[in-house]
Amino acid sequence: MVTETPAVRPANPRFSSGPCAKPASWTVDALADAPLGRSHRAAVGKAKLLAAIEETREILGIPADYKIGIVPASDTGAVEMAMWSLLGARPVEMLAWESFGSGWVTDVVKQLKLDAIVKTADYGEIVDLASVDFARDVVFTWNGTTSGVRVPNGDFFPADREGLTICDATSAAFAMDLPWDKLDVTTFSWQKVLGGEAAHGMLILSPRAVERLESYTPAWPMPKIFRLTKGGKLIDGIFRGETINTPSMLCVEDYLFALNWAREQGGLQGLIARADANTAEVAKFVEAHDWIAFLAEDPAIRSNTSVCLKFTDPRITDGAAFAKAVAKRLEAEGVALDVGAYRDAPAGLRIWCGGTVETADVAALMPWLNWAFEAEIAALAQAA
Repeated sequence: MVTETPAVRPANPRFSSGPCAKPASWTVDALADAPLGRSHRAAVGKAKLLAAIEETREILGIPADYKIGIVPASDTGAVEMAMWSLLGARPVEMLAWESFGSGWVTDVVKQLKLDAIVKTADYGEIVDLASVDFARDVVFTWNGTTSGVRVPNGDFFPADREGLTICDATSAAFAMDLPWDKLDVTTFSWQKVLGGEAAHGMLILSPRAVERLESYTPAWPMPKIFRLTKGGKLIDGIFRGETINTPSMLCVEDYLFALNWAREQGGLQGLIARADANTAEVAKFVEAHDWIAFLAEDPAIRSNTSVCLKFTDPRITDGAAFAKAVAKRLEAEGVALDVGAYRDAPAGLRIWCGGTVETADVAALMPWLNWAFEAEIAALAQAA
């Protein structure tokens, strides 16, 4: 029998894992102060870009001697810029436990043609971090956006490492504690945890990464869009808001709103608490229903932002079709948008639980998830 239609709907049905939901207090009026039609090199533009950098530093607790730059092409651009500029000076170890990490492996092995050690894990799992050789440069994602798996903590990363650590933290920044002394390059995009607009990436460099940039020249040609040095010295202006190419001042204004909102929530720890509360609502639901489970079975490595779920009911014979039907039914009801699993990931659902999502909305969604499941199971029985 199909469960009765729930009475309460999420106030905001946006649970996409990128671009992610904006804070509940956001309106288009938040962009009113954007210096549109002005050069980003004018004093007002430079001031806005520098404010975005320094507010990021303060909220995330990034050390004063780390460089923070706004770069093109979202998180992807930031990661590629780091790999093309820094890798090749010493041996490389690539870690991948989801699709984006696998993409970085492809770029390093097939495009840069480096003889890297590659360690992979299935979706929902993570590689043996204790086996990683940090005498090498190590590239990895902190949080697997498509697998719901995250690095549990920074204990495995030695502070006295010989190689550099290059960390794609796009769905971790502003939702998880990142150990800056263990990270040499960290990247993220505005569109994830803070619900900003897409197309802009953040590149954060430790002093060790800067030293590598100024002492090493890659063997391959470097596109202008990736160049971080000139004459053997860091182009320091990039890290004061003098961007490589033209940024959208509308998007910058949106990011500044998000940073101010983050401060109002209690900063980083407040945002972590919000994400944890959202994920706890999903965990309660999973615990109470035997037909659904987390893709990441080990709670220690389970993401608190990109929460990935799988259906486990034995009556389901075509997992992909069933999951798509559930997601479609939820969208048709207007209670959950964009919650299907990533195209390369195992069949299931992916519910974004980052801090811009309201816990009441996650709680309201759970009965609808039960309703959609029961409706699809009934449809299977009828078809048989």
